[in-house]
Amino acid sequence: MKKIGFDNEKYLKEQTAAILDRVKKFGNKLYLEFGGKLCFDYHAARVLPGYDPNVKIRLLQLLKDKIDIVLCIYAGDIEKGRVRGDFGITYDAATLKLIDDLRKWRLDILAVVITRFANQPTAIIFKNKLERRGVKVYLHYPIEGYPANIDSVVSDEGFGKNEYIQTKNPIVIVTGPGPGSGKLATCFSQLYQEHKRGINAGYAKFETFPIWNLPLKHPVNIAYEAATADIQDFNLVDPFHLNTYNETAINYNRDVESFPILKLILSKIFDKGAELPMYNSPTDMGVNRAGFGIVDNKIVQEAAKQELIRRYFRYNTEYVLGIEKKETVERVVLLMEELGVKITDRTVVGVARVAAEEAEAKAKGNAGIYCGAAIELADGRTITGKNSQLMHAASSLILNAVKVLANIPDEIHLLSPHIINQISKLKKVILDAESESLDLEETLIALSISATTNHTAELAMKKLIELKGCEVHMTHIPTPGDEVGLKRLGVNLTTDGKFSSRNLFVT
Repeated sequence: MKKIGFDNEKYLKEQTAAILDRVKKFGNKLYLEFGGKLCFDYHAARVLPGYDPNVKIRLLQLLKDKIDIVLCIYAGDIEKGRVRGDFGITYDAATLKLIDDLRKWRLDILAVVITRFANQPTAIIFKNKLERRGVKVYLHYPIEGYPANIDSVVSDEGFGKNEYIQTKNPIVIVTGPGPGSGKLATCFSQLYQEHKRGINAGYAKFETFPIWNLPLKHPVNIAYEAATADIQDFNLVDPFHLNTYNETAINYNRDVESFPILKLILSKIFDKGAELPMYNSPTDMGVNRAGFGIVDNKIVQEAAKQELIRRYFRYNTEYVLGIEKKETVERVVLLMEELGVKITDRTVVGVARVAAEEAEAKAKGNAGIYCGAAIELADGRTITGKNSQLMHAASSLILNAVKVLANIPDEIHLLSPHIINQISKLKKVILDAESESLDLEETLIALSISATTNHTAELAMKKLIELKGCEVHMTHIPTPGDEVGLKRLGVNLTTDGKFSSRNLFVT
C-alpha cells in the first residue's frame, strides 16, 4: 500500500482561505500569478506522496464562480518551437492542451495573451488559429528597458500600450505553459491599466515550490533545486522577510533578486490609485500553503530523496543525448552528496543492472547489447525484464509484471506466437525495419489483440492500470516505441544513459 505524506483536503481548505483572504486585502480584484504546472503536477505528486497532481484544478473548481483564467505564451517560444519536457510537445501545443484539459474539468479560459509580440509569423498563425476556434486573444508587446527602467515601464508607452484584457470576476488566474511565458508582466500590465480606470486591483503569486515554511535544506526544497538545475535556480533564506519580521522563510534566487524592482513597480502603479497594502518581502507576495498539507514529514523526506536520484538519471540521459549541459548533471550530484543520497538508493537500479549482466552471461560471449529493466510494484516486489530476439527489455518487463499481478504462471504465454510472428514479418520483410524485436508500444497492441481470444491475456491486460506510479529503471535508453508505451502506462522511468543500439539513427 502506498504511503501517504500529504493531505489534499487539508491543503485545499488552507489554500482556498489564503487566496480569499488576499482578495479581501486588496478590495475589488486580485491578479494571481500561477507558477509551476496547473495540471498534471507530477513533480509535486512524487515528492509529496498523496498529493493529487490535479489538486490545483480542484482548487479552481472551488473558486469557480469567482475566477477568470488567462493563459500567457511568449511569442518567441512559439517562433522557436520551444518544447515542454514532461509532455514532449511545443509550448503552443501545450497551450492548446491546457485549454482542452481545463474544459474537461468544466473550467473555461477567458483569453490567451501572446506576450512580447513583435509580428512573429508563427505567432500570427497561432493567434488566427485560436480566434477562429472562438478563443479571445490579446497582444502584449516588448517594453524597452523592462523591468529596470521603471519610468518607461510604468507609463502609457510601457504597460499602457498593451491591449487591456476585459475581465469580469474578482480573481484573475494568470498562468502559462511554462517559465518565461510573461505571466508577471501580464499581471503588472493589467494592474497599471486597472488603476488608470480607478479599479483597486492587487497582485499575488501562487507557486508550490520551494515551500517557504520548510527548512532551506529540507529534501523537498532540495528536490526543487534539482528540478530547476537546468535553469540554475537555487533556494535561499528570504533576506527581506528575515530583516522585516525576524522570521526565516525560504524563497528562490530569481524572486529575491527581482523583488526590489518589482516593489518599485508596484509602488509606482499604486501611486496612481487608492492606498493599498504593500509587500515587504517576496514571501509576502505568495499565498502558498503546501507546507500545511504535509502530514508525515518522514515520508515526504524519503520521497524527495528518491526524486533527487530520478533527476540525476534524467539529466544524465539528456546529457548523453546532447540536450543538457554537463554542469547540470554535476549540480544534481552535489545536491545528492549534500543529503547523503546515492544512485543505488533507488532499488530498481541495482536490480536492472543485475538483469542485464545475467542476459549477457546467458549469451555466452555472443556479440550484442544486453539490456536489463526492473520495476518496483506498489507492494514492494521487484520484477525484471531482458531484451531478446523477440522483445525489447521494456516489453518483457511489462509482460512479466502483469503476469505477477494477475498470478499467471511464468511459463504461460500471454501473446499468441502467431501474432508475434506476423508482427515480426511485417517489420522485417515489409517495413524493412532494422530489428524484428517488439518494442513496448507494439507489445501492448499485440496484448490487446490476444485478449480478444485469450482470457489469460485479458486478465493480464486489466492489470496494466496497476503499474501507474511504479518505479522503473532500464540500463539503456528506451527506443521511441518503448518510451511512448512507458509514458502512457504512467511509470516513473530512469535509465543509465546507454544506447540500446550502435546505430546513430534509431526509429
